[in-house]
Amino acid sequence: MRGYFGIGVEGITKPQNAGALFRSAHAFGARFLFTVAADYSRNRAKLADTSDAPGSVPLYEWASLEEMRLPAGCKLVGIELVDESIPLPSFRHPPQAAYVLGPERGSLSPALQARCDFVVRIPTAFCINLSMAGAIVMYDRALCHGRFAERPVAPGGPPEERPPHVHGGPVLRRLRRGEIG
Repeated sequence: MRGYFGIGVEGITKPQNAGALFRSAHAFGARFLFTVAADYSRNRAKLADTSDAPGSVPLYEWASLEEMRLPAGCKLVGIELVDESIPLPSFRHPPQAAYVLGPERGSLSPALQARCDFVVRIPTAFCINLSMAGAIVMYDRALCHGRFAERPVAPGGPPEERPPHVHGGPVLRRLRRGEIG
């Protein structure tokens, strides 16, 4: 799978929620984890994060939104149940993305929502648990970016194998005068 993703939280007050999210992120192959203005304690999060994700995946802890720095080209995707957000089934995940979820019993701050390149929502009737919402988004990303066989038309049945990926030849381009190759 090409690209990478990271996932984090803003303003949470229960480290175990971040722990459960980070454990799922570790399982789904996240390349980094982060917190923004959060009450996060790795020791308290271990109650839910039995994989000790921060021991294997970089964890960035930013005290404020102003401190937050993402890799160049990384798109920030907020996960929020608001009317103007994109329904997750209609969203194309960026190859390089950082997903962020808001606090328990709250929403992403207006400043963070404004900083997001995209805001998506899971099509539910009401908000669901933070770690569950994150897992659903990461699963959707895996479906979209993974090389899985197409689903069969009829229920059940063995899926057809995907043909192996074929790499093309080199792509050559001409340099313009003054460009460095």
